[in-house]
Amino acid sequence: MEPLATFERYLSTEKRASRLTVAAYLRDVRFFAQFVSGDGPFEPAQVERVQVRAWVRSLYEADLEPATIQRRLAAVRTFYKCMIRAGVATRDPAARVATPKVKRSLPRFLSADDAARLVEAPAASATRASVRDAAVLELTYGAGLRVSEVTGLDLLDVDLDGGLVRVLGKGGKTRIVPMGRKAVAAVRTWLAERARGEAAGLHPTAVFLGARGGRLTQRAVQRLVEANRAACSEQGATPHWLRHACATHMLGSGADLRSIQELLGHASLRTTQRYTHVDVEALMRVYDAAHPRARASDA
Repeated sequence: MEPLATFERYLSTEKRASRLTVAAYLRDVRFFAQFVSGDGPFEPAQVERVQVRAWVRSLYEADLEPATIQRRLAAVRTFYKCMIRAGVATRDPAARVATPKVKRSLPRFLSADDAARLVEAPAASATRASVRDAAVLELTYGAGLRVSEVTGLDLLDVDLDGGLVRVLGKGGKTRIVPMGRKAVAAVRTWLAERARGEAAGLHPTAVFLGARGGRLTQRAVQRLVEANRAACSEQGATPHWLRHACATHMLGSGADLRSIQELLGHASLRTTQRYTHVDVEALMRVYDAAHPRARASDA
């Protein structure tokens, strides 16, 4: 089997990567293959470390961001892990190539007040779509869901009596998380509205429906948040900021990191630990504004 076809099957079946991740990794490895092979055939086993370093240097010279270079290098390393397992190559020429250092940015999130304003904004318009939109936003914030997780929900995934929702997360991993009282109420109202509008042509299992009766798209959720950004006092808002807000506000109210990790479906606790830095920064801002010993003008 051709190396890239083997890699695609490895990502899809063994790694259970999402469709978007598979496409991104294949694209990155194709760029790499074109660089090291030129006009000739791509022979993974023949690639030397010096070629990988030259490729990385070309990425720097193209003014790519360190995070982008890091991602492309990770794709190549994953590719060679696959090739070694498949017996196509015996070593990874990218293994000892220096990885660009990337400054980890803190997750952006909405304040509790802005999150409340955003999720309550659709209520100002008493329409079928506004009932759905309110449920989408309440669930995103209340359960800390990714946009793909919200739009991928089926009717059997929702347990309103138990206040739980079953979510298919990254890598095809399933988790069960609490929704929160307000999210339960909003979803219950939407499902009643959805049932009244059932007709031929509607998606039979999707919780959230688009204007034409199919499953609600991720882009539609992004447009929903964009349309209601004005409700927030600070600039900017995205669906993912609501997810970050869920984690940050829970941490600030005493939730432990392990619980937040389970809620958000993070594979690594290190990802969840970013929220401790956000919480500390918020604490320092409050301290600087309120503590007498922090105000230089009072000295």
